[in-house]
Amino acid sequence: MDLNADVGQSFGSWRMGDDASMLRLVSSANVACGFHAGDPLTMLDSCRAAFDLDVRVGAHVGYPDLAGFGGRALDMSFDELFGDVLYQLGALDGVAHAVGASVDYVRPHGALYDRLVRDTEQAEAVVAAVHAYDPGLPVLGLPGSAWLTLAEEAGHPVFREAFVDRAYTPDGTLVPRSQEGAVLQNSDDAVAQAVRLATRGEVVAHDGTVVAVEADSLWIHGDTPEALEMAAAVRKGLERAGVEIQAFA
Repeated sequence: MDLNADVGQSFGSWRMGDDASMLRLVSSANVACGFHAGDPLTMLDSCRAAFDLDVRVGAHVGYPDLAGFGGRALDMSFDELFGDVLYQLGALDGVAHAVGASVDYVRPHGALYDRLVRDTEQAEAVVAAVHAYDPGLPVLGLPGSAWLTLAEEAGHPVFREAFVDRAYTPDGTLVPRSQEGAVLQNSDDAVAQAVRLATRGEVVAHDGTVVAVEADSLWIHGDTPEALEMAAAVRKGLERAGVEIQAFA
């Protein structure tokens, strides 16, 4: 099972997360490409560290929204979104190649991730950009999303992810962050959810319903105060359950 987290989200003198420590716990790293977070030096440091630790680099593409950390959905035209995603892919891939790494997959960020679950028009734009850049580039996202459906139709290798420290609804989607209990705060709860997802392919929704969730990768927060402690506990719990941590890309 792959374990992924968001890294490279610092910007200038503003710091977010302990990337050096987080990269020792995950097998895939979603590196911010400078639009929702990150800057050239942070991208360089993230790619170099990931390469040194044999962690796969993913392009964490988002809306052009540094002020909002990519958390605000933007109504962009097809061409605008196509160009922005293409720009981010080229920027990160160039930086990665400079240190011997490469962009091995694409994962949307924040509001764009949420939008691509059901917004076919925006999903088409992002898929078109990825396809134009590299028609064989793998993509990562929520099972059943328009993003994965369209990417698979375009011939891209598709990988599904589940969330270790997010609460689920009975229909298999995530509880909105605006609702209480959307993010699991207790490491024991996150470990139990991760092990159940990895070994049984299911999760207990917030109302107690057992929901089937097929996943190739498990996502965990990389930037919250308790992120490192929780990620370490999750990795240890998975390994104790006999789950081998291995990158999908």
